Amino acid sequence: MSEKSKYDRRQFMGAAAMTVAAMQLRASLMQAAHQKNQKPAVGHFTWAGEQVQAGLLNVGHVEAGPVNGTPVVLLHGWPYDINAFVDVAPLLAAKGFRVIVPYLRGYGSTRFLSNDTFRNGQPSAVALDIIALLDALKIDRP
Repeated sequence: MSEKSKYDRRQFMGAAAMTVAAMQLRASLMQAAHQKNQKPAVGHFTWAGEQVQAGLLNVGHVEAGPVNGTPVVLLHGWPYDINAFVDVAPLLAAKGFRVIVPYLRGYGSTRFLSNDTFRNGQPSAVALDIIALLDALKIDRP
């Protein structure tokens, strides 16, 4: 192996490690800032949350807005959780939408029903989880 290729590989790995470290630092700084500036929920919005068995999971979620409102499901991404929607969910609820914000698999109070279930974070698995949640909540069309 040439000296140049060894150097290129070391340089790449160093840059990749620095990128990951910077992303983790940014995420933790953003979360800390969000917690300091977090506004209280308005209207009938609560972050107390509920649990429902849905497919392979016991899904923790919060809801806001009228039960008969048009359902809107807000899905957080990594590394965030349902608190990413603490400002927008009450606004949608105030407009008459039924807002559902679930903890995705691996987050918050959402738990697998069986220890034998394969842990998978692929978008297709998350999509099946959301379909199961909608079925459990008896929502035909969000």
